[in-house]
Amino acid sequence: MLPFVSRREWLSRTGCGFGALALAGLAAESRGADTRRPFDSAKDPLAPKAPHFPAKAKRVIFLFMQGGVSHVDSYDYKPRLDRDDGKQLPFDDARAIANSGARGSSKRVMKPLWKFAQHGQTGRWASALFPEVAKRVDDLCFVHSLHTEGVAHGPATLFLHCGSTTFVRPSMGSWLLYGLGTENANLPGFVSIAPSSGNGGPRNYGNAFLPAVYQGTGLGKAGGPPSELTIRDLAGPLTPEAKQAHFDLLRELNAEQLKRTPGDAELEAVANSYELAWRMQRNAPDVLDLSKESAETLALYGVNEKATDTFGRQCLMARRLCESGVRFVQVTYGDNSANPAWDQHSNMPKHGDHAKAVDRPIAGLLADLKRRGLLEDTLVWWGGEFGRTPYAEGNGTGRDHNPGGFTVWLAGGGVKPGFSFGATDEFGHQAVQDKVHMHDLHATILHLLGLDHEKLTFRYSGRDFRLTDVHGRVVKEVIG
Repeated sequence: MLPFVSRREWLSRTGCGFGALALAGLAAESRGADTRRPFDSAKDPLAPKAPHFPAKAKRVIFLFMQGGVSHVDSYDYKPRLDRDDGKQLPFDDARAIANSGARGSSKRVMKPLWKFAQHGQTGRWASALFPEVAKRVDDLCFVHSLHTEGVAHGPATLFLHCGSTTFVRPSMGSWLLYGLGTENANLPGFVSIAPSSGNGGPRNYGNAFLPAVYQGTGLGKAGGPPSELTIRDLAGPLTPEAKQAHFDLLRELNAEQLKRTPGDAELEAVANSYELAWRMQRNAPDVLDLSKESAETLALYGVNEKATDTFGRQCLMARRLCESGVRFVQVTYGDNSANPAWDQHSNMPKHGDHAKAVDRPIAGLLADLKRRGLLEDTLVWWGGEFGRTPYAEGNGTGRDHNPGGFTVWLAGGGVKPGFSFGATDEFGHQAVQDKVHMHDLHATILHLLGLDHEKLTFRYSGRDFRLTDVHGRVVKEVIG
């Protein structure tokens, strides 16, 4: 038996802090194909779990448009904006109300910068901002009446991911992993591709008070190069035998420490992370290796073309991860600057540059999922933390934040294709018809995955918590 030492001493003596954790966890075995190693359901908290009721979707790809895409310039057609362009009219501005309570301030109406047209057999309206996605409107289910909490990016982004503007709460991906487990023991069940370090940062894919094993795994960072979207071998030029011996020793130390502190959830999570990272090193590099894709598929996503290469690679990785059994994949289009990508307060034409970077990859992802038969049980969710105002900010050339009414779309995973639900007012300012709160959207997504949002709870600090808190309704009208 080893002499007893505290966890702090043990970590210090063995060098197994976070840096050594990465070193040990990412130590490379010989790389092999995804073997879908069987779970030990009795011991593994990530083992697949039965849903509350039959699910329509098995997994989610969330395409997060950080900063807030203008719905009135993309998918929410409002002819009155063209008719009243340039007029000074009174609006209840969310930022003015939050700052001073002022209502009915005069604002200059601003027409869409991109022309709208009807598309597909269903005749859904979409602008020329996203021409490639517009070709696929018959696969999309639009929610035009979403509204949310928080007028600033930080609170609204946290609310989008965690259901709370200020409190530390588990992210949606962590809730899904907690409720359903993962389909592949060799890969994390929740991956965030190119997450942003701002506006909540790791909290947006964090586990909060859920057991640490349900934490999301970040790949790369927002605005970073595609070369960072990989699993690095930090173990150095060791032979496979030496790496295996190194890992076996760490496994023995973990087991000994767990015997001395039974029930230590934090330590168990660290030990599990060693095991998962070791298995990841064998499997994740193959899953993330796009060289295995055909030239036609790479072109479909816009890979190797300047404008679309980065986001195209991220979307293709999302498909490969889902195909390999990852439960929830988020792909963030954004950066780590003070003003997130779609945040055009004074330069709305910049929306066009961002749209060019994501339009073809997103359309390619939808087409690829559909032809592979994956769209049927994969829910694709597109949207930002809020929309943008139908009037110019400060009478300038941009639009301010608008949490009162905006558009998201869903595809696959049991939603109605070629369908539109809800509406904003004639300016696209406030949701007025069949309003859908962000809590309702969360409840609906959980429902599509077979989870009752009122039953998916975790007891912490004397009360039961859930993603939707004490709110939320399933929007059954969008379910096919």
